[in-house]
Amino acid sequence: MNIRRLTTEERPRLRQFWVDHWGDDIIIVHGNIYRPEDVEGFVFEEHNGWIGLITFLFPSNECEITSLDSLHAGQGVGTALLEKVIKEARAKECWRIFLITTNDNLHALGFYQRRGFELVKINRGAVNESRKIKPGISLIGENNIPLRDEIELELIL
Repeated sequence: MNIRRLTTEERPRLRQFWVDHWGDDIIIVHGNIYRPEDVEGFVFEEHNGWIGLITFLFPSNECEITSLDSLHAGQGVGTALLEKVIKEARAKECWRIFLITTNDNLHALGFYQRRGFELVKINRGAVNESRKIKPGISLIGENNIPLRDEIELELIL
């Protein structure tokens, strides 16, 4: 297992990773557009290939997770990356870690809640607003659920 910090030189690779796994080279959450140059990250590598990635930033004294991907579900990749961010947020004296997921992402909702995150806010219709910026966002999400809302989760440190 090798978890390391994402480097500046890897921004083009991050951009392509997002295209491959998120459908675009930007991520839109709560009305904000995030680009690879806006975020920090950790990479989970195996045999020089990325099998996991977490990106985040530190607005004021908080930590916002902007993306988390594991290419090997159920093997601890996502958990290890999340624990790395929690450690970093504590070192920076953040009072909380938060993230946004969508109403259809039942896997993420379960994953984060099992790790101590709590649901704190539902932004009804937020995904509909994001489609105005990123029209490629599907109308139907995972589990055949209409994709409409953003759900904020947080972990108080």
